[in-house]
Amino acid sequence: MAKEDNLERKEWDSHGLPVNIVVSLNKLSGFKKYKVSKVNFLHPRTRSIINVEDAFNDLLTLQPCRIYTKAQLQKEVENLASSGWFKEVELDMKTNSDGTVDINFPIKEMYWGSKYRMKCIGVNSLLELDSIQMDENMTQNEAMESMMSYNRQYRKRVEEARPCMLPMAVQGEIQGMLRQCGNVNSRLLRKIAKRIEKWYHENGYQLSRVVNFGNLDPNSKELVCEVMEGDINRVVVQFQDKLGNICEGNTKLGVITRVLPKQLGKGRVFQIEAFREALNNLNSLNLFSNIELNPSMDERNGAITAEIKLQEAQCQSVEVSTEWNIVPQRSGRPMLASIQPSANISLEVRNLKGLNRSIIGSMTLSNLFDPEDDLGFKFEYVHPYLDGVHNPRNRTFRASCFNSSKSSPAFTSGPEVDLPPLWVDRAGVKANITEDFTKQSKFTCGLVMEEIITRDENGQISRNGQKMMLNGDISANGPPTTLSGTGTDRMAFLQANLTRDNTRSLNGALIGERNVFQFDQGLCIGSKFPFFNRHKLTMTKFFPLKQVEEGKGKPAPPVLVLHGLYGGCVGDLPNHEAFTLGGPYSVRGYNVGELGAARQKLEVYIDKSLETTFEVFR
Repeated sequence: MAKEDNLERKEWDSHGLPVNIVVSLNKLSGFKKYKVSKVNFLHPRTRSIINVEDAFNDLLTLQPCRIYTKAQLQKEVENLASSGWFKEVELDMKTNSDGTVDINFPIKEMYWGSKYRMKCIGVNSLLELDSIQMDENMTQNEAMESMMSYNRQYRKRVEEARPCMLPMAVQGEIQGMLRQCGNVNSRLLRKIAKRIEKWYHENGYQLSRVVNFGNLDPNSKELVCEVMEGDINRVVVQFQDKLGNICEGNTKLGVITRVLPKQLGKGRVFQIEAFREALNNLNSLNLFSNIELNPSMDERNGAITAEIKLQEAQCQSVEVSTEWNIVPQRSGRPMLASIQPSANISLEVRNLKGLNRSIIGSMTLSNLFDPEDDLGFKFEYVHPYLDGVHNPRNRTFRASCFNSSKSSPAFTSGPEVDLPPLWVDRAGVKANITEDFTKQSKFTCGLVMEEIITRDENGQISRNGQKMMLNGDISANGPPTTLSGTGTDRMAFLQANLTRDNTRSLNGALIGERNVFQFDQGLCIGSKFPFFNRHKLTMTKFFPLKQVEEGKGKPAPPVLVLHGLYGGCVGDLPNHEAFTLGGPYSVRGYNVGELGAARQKLEVYIDKSLETTFEVFR
């Protein structure tokens, strides 16, 4: 312990003076490093400690248990004296027995008359008033005239200023402080400034600050608080290359500005939540590999420049991945199941013409050397901002061609019957327009033209499904798989979907309501001229069963889920388009389609443990 004390002593010097004496600043040694034990504000006459209640702590750079030189202490006195909160500031120190010192600031506070009302104004857009120039050669009348002229200018400034955003509840709290304290002093003004800035910072206005208190004339009973709220003066968008140098971007400026929140616009008050929302919206475009948002403030007028720095991602990409299956031999050694690998090929061309239009394609090959053996593909063209980037209406056009093969749940065997699966191959084109009303609610309508082929497990076209006979044999004389009866259907139909979704997360639990209405309308085009209407309505409500406080780390409320679904069909609906029964969103404990298929379906779901489902078969 003694060795550690000696090592610490080498970093600072003992005062070398008698204990419990007061030494003025000008008598300190300029060569010593003093360790500070305490920092106090004192009454200059009684030298009693003033309880500043943290009013002036942010003005101090001196901290207890730190080491300072005489020059640093002198600089601290100059900073406090120039802050405008004190008439006079001095510094002396009291010596302690352990070689440390207590720093004392005897201060003379500034006092004004009593105030009973407060007016809070925003002064971002106002010009700074020139200070009163008092000349020694001025007569008393000239000095009075200069003072009156300044007061007239200040009253005009207050009248032209806009009211600040501070709520009336906080203003009432501050007026209570004014009535309670009587005469206004520096400490009270500092407490008022901190209370106002606390509200701004808690509500996301991080760059707002109190810059001045006006109307301090003892004859006036109203205190004016001037707040620099931090108005956004400019929004600057810059593109950068990989080295951080400013360059010309490919993305049109309108694509960027339309996703920026209104709170981030020119003339709005800077709010940190608006910056976060802008960051999320820009990320959702999937156009940029790096995004930086930086606010910078002009110290003269408090104006904010919102700088958005973007690094564009690569617009074109092609990715090919291959896969070989490895199986064990009889000896246990691994070997390739086939020398012919499967492959996945993806293609992306983004941000065409700088308007966020894209072409996205993917192909899945079970045999890379024979693509026609089993080929699945999808190519899609996406055209956002159908009405123009400057039009607030948000509509997106999509056109795609596809080829897919999936096991049909409508022909799935029952729980005690094991039948081979029936595969449904779909190939066709689709075009639709989607209009987004909110981030979660939207309307989609479009046209679908496709060819559907039903196949058995060997890849052969299957006209009928399979069924289990009473003697246990499997018969291929089941229900027809297609409307045409040939195993191949061609059809064109209109498709629409309306989603109303106002759900949100409350401490991790989903609450709100989600309603979805979807219908498909046949157009009498295709095999046997199919005319049908298939419709489905889904309604889900998430009820919180307990009121909880919202915030990070707060517990999630228990939620009651009410879910209802109605589906029906009128007309020539093929069997492969029927509603399926069973599955995690229908009847739990059964696979999708395991209970059968229906042309009409009614389903009710309550909570997560009670479930009631009604089906109407045809």
